[in-house]
Amino acid sequence: MPRRASGTTGIEMDGRIGPLLTSETCDALRAAARDGVTCLRCSLDLGLSTIDVAVDGQGWEAAGRRFPHPRKYRERTIYHWREESGTFEPLARYTTALVKLVPTPWGAPTFEIDGIKMLPTAQVSPFEDAARKVRLVGPQGRVVLDTCAGLGYFAHWCLAEGAAQVLSFEKSADVLWLREHNPWSPGPDPRLVLRHEDITRAIGALPTGSIDACLHDPPRFGIAGELYSQSFHDELARVMRRGGRLFHYTGTPNRLTTGRDVPREVAVRLRRAGFQAELQGDGVLARLK
Repeated sequence: MPRRASGTTGIEMDGRIGPLLTSETCDALRAAARDGVTCLRCSLDLGLSTIDVAVDGQGWEAAGRRFPHPRKYRERTIYHWREESGTFEPLARYTTALVKLVPTPWGAPTFEIDGIKMLPTAQVSPFEDAARKVRLVGPQGRVVLDTCAGLGYFAHWCLAEGAAQVLSFEKSADVLWLREHNPWSPGPDPRLVLRHEDITRAIGALPTGSIDACLHDPPRFGIAGELYSQSFHDELARVMRRGGRLFHYTGTPNRLTTGRDVPREVAVRLRRAGFQAELQGDGVLARLK
């Protein structure tokens, strides 16, 4: 489960993550101070819970800690408290690309890499979208390969559905840093093995036939074409047991603008690798023959 139960009130803030603010939360705190409201109930963990906040013109206090009102803030940005600077700063990092945690209307955040959204949010919560896809592969009692771990929503639902073990791989240290600050991401669990590795390299070390189910959620083809290649699909077939299910996210790119039908191309490669494959929503659902 996420680190806090939905709907709880008056709880202690996660000492490691601390308060998280969006522009909507900042607006509400400032409006309360302006209108003379001294106590405001709001969420400081992206909608997982609510807490009573004491407000005045200089700042606000929650769970025995005092914070200033942020001087500047923007929409589509999540802010976390930095003790070193004594300020709220965006949950974003730039190493080789700008990696940023982004709020959604659903509570559970998505993330972007150089402005490209990594999880669907237009019509569904990315958290609930992950739940639907996890159920397609039936993780209960199984060893599940989570190739591109991201914020860990697939891993969360695999654990919630009773997976025996989840092997998760994420090559970006910046994405793992976002995950550490996201209260919707899974906390420690003995069944979850999270590795900071590139799955295209790490998969070669996985034993043949050791995986019961797989969730493959790569970035779009133009960013990570190697994760759509025939050689990688052949490796997925090698590590999976016969009868094992795979959901391969492809997105729904516009063929009129890209000139490619990526979902159908993926289905063809999976069939070549030994899977039965069919289009399913925004991806391909496959079963190893």
